[in-house]
Amino acid sequence: SSHFCSSLARAASIGSHCFVRSSRLVVPAMAAVTRTAIVRAARSLAVVQATPLAARSSRLSAAPAPTVLAQVLTPVRKFASRVGWEEGEDVDLDSVAYGFMASQALFAGLELGIFDQIASAGAAGVDAATLRQKCGCDAPRMTTLLTALTSVKCLRRSPDGMYTLSPNTAQYMVTSSRHFYGDYLKFQIGRQFYHRMGALPEVMVSGKAPSYASWFSDPEVAQTYTQAQHNGSVATAKYLVKKKLQLGGISDMLDVGGGSGAFSYVFVGATPGLKSTVLELPEVCRTGEKIRAQQPDEVRERVNFVELDATSPKWPVSDEAFDVVLMSYISGSVPEPIIEGLYANALKALRPGGRLLVHDFMVNDSLDGPALGALWGLQHVTVNADGLGLCPQEIISRMGKVGFDEAKCETLEMIHGMTKLIVAHKS
Repeated sequence: SSHFCSSLARAASIGSHCFVRSSRLVVPAMAAVTRTAIVRAARSLAVVQATPLAARSSRLSAAPAPTVLAQVLTPVRKFASRVGWEEGEDVDLDSVAYGFMASQALFAGLELGIFDQIASAGAAGVDAATLRQKCGCDAPRMTTLLTALTSVKCLRRSPDGMYTLSPNTAQYMVTSSRHFYGDYLKFQIGRQFYHRMGALPEVMVSGKAPSYASWFSDPEVAQTYTQAQHNGSVATAKYLVKKKLQLGGISDMLDVGGGSGAFSYVFVGATPGLKSTVLELPEVCRTGEKIRAQQPDEVRERVNFVELDATSPKWPVSDEAFDVVLMSYISGSVPEPIIEGLYANALKALRPGGRLLVHDFMVNDSLDGPALGALWGLQHVTVNADGLGLCPQEIISRMGKVGFDEAKCETLEMIHGMTKLIVAHKS
């Protein structure tokens, strides 16, 4: 979880500014949904105590809770030895405040290829002098970085100075591992979101941040983000299809804001005859087409991209033409007033009996965690200042307003502690 450390530090820093210093000046200047995001993140770290549910005056406490079919899935990645942010009765302020340093140590290790070099050395490990030469940093600062990575348990150092990888680092941060997701951390978190998080104090006060549409209008940004997201999304999609979601005999799928098309490739590959249309921003489509060209023929021919900003009031698709509409990481990436319109468009696009799948970073309805879901909601504020921090009740209530049956909505746990899947059915 160290790649979320910058979010932790920012939450604590802004918390001191907003909740302690000047509530008269700062808090009223924030949009309501943005204030909610920072409070959720702070509560999940035990910085702010949550008010008992019965005493809340928000619209959540006033609305009746929908019937939800809860189902807990096995995590995609499980770190059994990790000390969770939820453990203990109080916040570890130093770990939160200085956590961004550990994030950058991890990102630097990926950028310099340290983990790959150590993996290639085998069980015996490799010494600092060799790493200094092989990683292009022949200076004492390399030993300083290695010491930092050892102290946070990414590496292990023997008494004779040989470095080896920890089990988690070997499994997830080495490019030759089939579980590798270091490219996602290096390119998307390290190079993009980390720097956006630095603008959080200003965004909280001003309410001004770039939208995803404007951010992705830059071809380089769009390519970096989409490529980095691809492998992680493929793994999540495979897990969903293999473990819980029965696709059945569906023939047409609409993948709204589908990025590289990762979910579409997996769903199409697992379902004979299924065709998928991916709606995406123009620059993202260009990267997606390149990734599509790398897919097997039988998959590539059944996935096509259509350029569109998904927040547009009208989609270039026919009514009642799809069995499944998928929105992965979309609801938390658009301004809050637009979410309901997305679900209304999905309802129109679905055939009777069709399903809307909404997958995103979410916290529990109690709004006190889990921490990583809360911090991702806070991260989105820096590129979507008018967005909504998501929980199942917020999504299901909006689905109900546009015509889905709230009582039949299902909530599934996906990436443990970070994402959930809401399944809605068109009657």
